[in-house]
Amino acid sequence: MEMEMEREREREREKEREIEGGVKVVEATSEAAKAAAPAAEDAVVAPTKKNRIQVSTNKKPLYFYVNLAKRYMQQHNEIELSALGMAIGTVVTVAEILKNNGLATEKKILTSTVGTKDDTKGRLVRKARIEILLHKSENFNNLVPATKADQIKAVQPEIEA
Repeated sequence: MEMEMEREREREREKEREIEGGVKVVEATSEAAKAAAPAAEDAVVAPTKKNRIQVSTNKKPLYFYVNLAKRYMQQHNEIELSALGMAIGTVVTVAEILKNNGLATEKKILTSTVGTKDDTKGRLVRKARIEILLHKSENFNNLVPATKADQIKAVQPEIEA
């Protein structure tokens, strides 16, 4: 009797893990799973995409993400800013700063909800998620100074002359 009840509980847990409304439910219970889960509150940069910045509300100040996005745009033509829950406002602000300064153009905005399992209460918690894809503007290289090494190389011929 207890085995059947345990199997039924396991089936219910499996249903919670399935895709709900086209959005994959992420369940992170172990430390390794938490590290691998795409939660913006837990990570700054996702290891899977080299041009993705995951923004957190309480980890870093706003302009840390603005400057990080500028550095990423020097290496890539487009970057992806993503956030969960309360960090969505920060991501939108970072994107607007980059757009208003003429550094980036908005390419795509995706919104969804992600379910995560709350460790303390053991229930499924739904969080809003946003992903903003920004493309490097045409005059980005004129507006953003190059790296220190590039600046030194540019000045070297003037010094030698």
